[in-house]
Amino acid sequence: MDNIALIESFGDFKDEKGISKIDLMAIIEDSLKTLLRKRFDSDDHFDVIVNPDKGDFQIFLNKTIVEDEMSEDDDLEIEISEAKKIDPTFEVGEDFTMEIPVAQLGRRNILTLKQILATKLQEHNNAMLYEQFRDKIGEIVVGEIHHIRHKHVILLDDEGNEFILPKENQIPSDFFKKGENIRAIVETVDFKGSKPQIIISRTAPKFLEKLLELEIPEIQDGTIMLKKVVRIPGEKAKIAVDAYDDRIDPVGACVGVKGSRIHGVVRELRNENIDVIQWSKNPEILVKRALGNVTINKIDINEEQNYALVYTPVEEISKVIGKQGQNIRLASWLSGYEIDVYRESSEDDDVELREFNDDIEQWILDEFKKVGLTTAKSVLDKETESLLNMVDLEEETIEEVKRILREEFED
Repeated sequence: MDNIALIESFGDFKDEKGISKIDLMAIIEDSLKTLLRKRFDSDDHFDVIVNPDKGDFQIFLNKTIVEDEMSEDDDLEIEISEAKKIDPTFEVGEDFTMEIPVAQLGRRNILTLKQILATKLQEHNNAMLYEQFRDKIGEIVVGEIHHIRHKHVILLDDEGNEFILPKENQIPSDFFKKGENIRAIVETVDFKGSKPQIIISRTAPKFLEKLLELEIPEIQDGTIMLKKVVRIPGEKAKIAVDAYDDRIDPVGACVGVKGSRIHGVVRELRNENIDVIQWSKNPEILVKRALGNVTINKIDINEEQNYALVYTPVEEISKVIGKQGQNIRLASWLSGYEIDVYRESSEDDDVELREFNDDIEQWILDEFKKVGLTTAKSVLDKETESLLNMVDLEEETIEEVKRILREEFED
């Protein structure tokens, strides 16, 4: 195999991976020097010349001319009589340069060279892939579902690059089919062995940010600022927005008429409920807005401890806290304050028994409902003995229910 044939044998790889001719020539030069170090222990006495225009390369060995019968290393020295056969003007001590055809390296070394070239070409591609996607961290990518496994999903983009979507980075209600195209953001890019591993995510707040940028031109052009995004994937999210121009309604611009602008984002996130609020530098206003459409009588802010105590009527407690505590948790993340709730009550205040279904089993509440006892005070106002005659419950159960209800009013 001559030099050009050897280079051409890697042409397909170059075209497929998009490696430039100059990069390929640099890899060939490096590979040749690696082979020379393996064959001769050093490449110090060799010159490798690569011609990217011709797609050819040459190997030259530099020897020192010595007196006849004085050569100690035929690879590095040449006797004067042999040198003069080539050029009678040579003198002892001068450098003698000769070209080494690739074929002269031997079949085994040529095969080794091809292996080295293939390895270095792959290393080059891996390095380029790493750099390419490291710059895309936090950006949206699109991939086709290639394999669905128990702990992760493998996707391929149009160029055949592999993405990994771990189970923990999937929205709980995500359901994928092979061949389906999905969107996600690049979360991390790290080397796993010699190959880059690209981890993507659909649960990161950044994914919601980027979706909003795609759907809402004012965010993309900077007219509206995304101040903060928090989410419980697949359940609920809150975003705070602001505008440079006071004449612009940032919340209305993001939501659109009847939610038209944000609907596409909600659909992409598997019907994740999204609350959009206007950002405020005033922490009291920000906390109130973050909690949503609930009645709040007063808010005490502790700046040093990042703590907010919210005073709200008893009947608003469930709205403030939200399903499984999601509303108050997201409001805390969005505002940056740990939010606690103080229940404000008066003598006329009462609480529906159904509000206690997290602490009291439903069948017990149903027993009270059968006899018209539907509020906390209606139960507490009656003696235990009287209740025993009204409901089909044990005395211990009634006392436990009263204890829970009393704690509500003590709080």
